[in-house]
Amino acid sequence: MSLSAIAAARPETAIVLGSGLGEVAEALGVEAQVPYAEIPGLGAATVPGHAGRLVLARVNGRPVLIAQGRRHLYEGLTAHEVTAGIRLMHELGVRRVLLTNAAGAISEHFQMGGLMLITDHLNLQGTTPLLGGPHFHDMSQVYDADWRTELLAAAQELGQTLHQGVYAALLGPQYETPAEIRMLRVLGADAVGMSTVPEAIQARALGMQVAGISMLTNWAAGLKPQTLDHAEVIAVGRAASQDLAALLRAAL
Repeated sequence: MSLSAIAAARPETAIVLGSGLGEVAEALGVEAQVPYAEIPGLGAATVPGHAGRLVLARVNGRPVLIAQGRRHLYEGLTAHEVTAGIRLMHELGVRRVLLTNAAGAISEHFQMGGLMLITDHLNLQGTTPLLGGPHFHDMSQVYDADWRTELLAAAQELGQTLHQGVYAALLGPQYETPAEIRMLRVLGADAVGMSTVPEAIQARALGMQVAGISMLTNWAAGLKPQTLDHAEVIAVGRAASQDLAALLRAAL
């Protein structure tokens, strides 16, 4: 299916799937797909756990655009490049986007394999997709309060625990040190990852509604006697994809 055919479906809602969460698209039902490599300006995904394609699905009869995987700053790209998909979604008529990611848990009240609704973020990546203008977009309410309320209500109806907290984005690709995690805790972070924030900034600058959900795939460095491994992140994400798919289906 071509990109023009997806545009003809006129999806107003989009979902960006993070590491290991690609199976959410299959759970929601794939109606059509286009590889990123076939879309000018996007480029193929290079990180394991990211399929790298745009998917059209139907959720409760409504068209939903799904980005099955994303690009990252640590791949050597600019913030403008990693947010090309958000600008494309906006051009296709999408007006609200739900960003998901795999994240390390900092708050010890969380549980592995659980979900955290992002209430705010810390941009510690040292860049922004808005470099060069336009300037001075308000970021006081990046993550839409009404949409968060809907997601919390949907989780309650499903009997799911949906944590809430602040997501800190670092550059990567290395994982954080225990000292960095102690710093992040002092700064108020509840989870940490290497994505999402540039997309959230770009979407808000375009006037889109934004929501964010982190899949808590591991404990952050120094909190438990373990080493961090991307394969484990993908495995936990895949195991919990059904819960995330059920939540999205109920909330959209």
